[in-house]
Amino acid sequence: MNPKTRHELWEGKAGPIEVSIDEPAEDVKGLAVIAHPHPLFGGTKDNKVVQTLARAFLQLGYVTVRFNFRGVGQSAGAHDNGDGETSDMVQLTHEAKVKLLPATLQNQPVAMAGFSFGAFVTTHAAEQLRKADVAIGKMVLVGTATSRFTVAPVPEDTLVIHGEVDDTVPLTDVLRWAGQTNVPVVVMPGVEHFFHGKLPQLKELVVRYYPS
Repeated sequence: MNPKTRHELWEGKAGPIEVSIDEPAEDVKGLAVIAHPHPLFGGTKDNKVVQTLARAFLQLGYVTVRFNFRGVGQSAGAHDNGDGETSDMVQLTHEAKVKLLPATLQNQPVAMAGFSFGAFVTTHAAEQLRKADVAIGKMVLVGTATSRFTVAPVPEDTLVIHGEVDDTVPLTDVLRWAGQTNVPVVVMPGVEHFFHGKLPQLKELVVRYYPS
């Protein structure tokens, strides 16, 4: 993402997990963990939407962690339909708090975000972390794969962003899910699933949502 990005291998339940870490130069505010789209359709931690989310949180002062799901890049294991991926995101969040934050910030709410399949995984990881008494901040879900997976319940202050002409996850499916959970949806007109040409606007939406 930038010359200062650190690339590391952390040990997971299925073997090594490939992790990319970006740290703000000063005034660290907390931790943000971001999940990428479906690995069987080319999704990786270096996806443009995922990198855009990381840039937004980095600008806001968050240490950002992106990681490859099982079987992607140098991450060991095989695709696990969301179960193993959720388990890995939970484990990484616990470890990142200790490894990457000063002790004074380790109890601050963790920001969590995901794109497409990664948004689905993020909702379940956040649910498990809350049950483990980990404070979770406002979540950002982009292109949420509500038509393909069972998304876990989310708080009403979750930021849900979707493209009007998304041909992978139809907007009508997301609106139906959002109506059931009472979560508002920010619809970007004329935008498809991968937000081509609209990544700066996506970044700005996240930055405005998380006032520094």
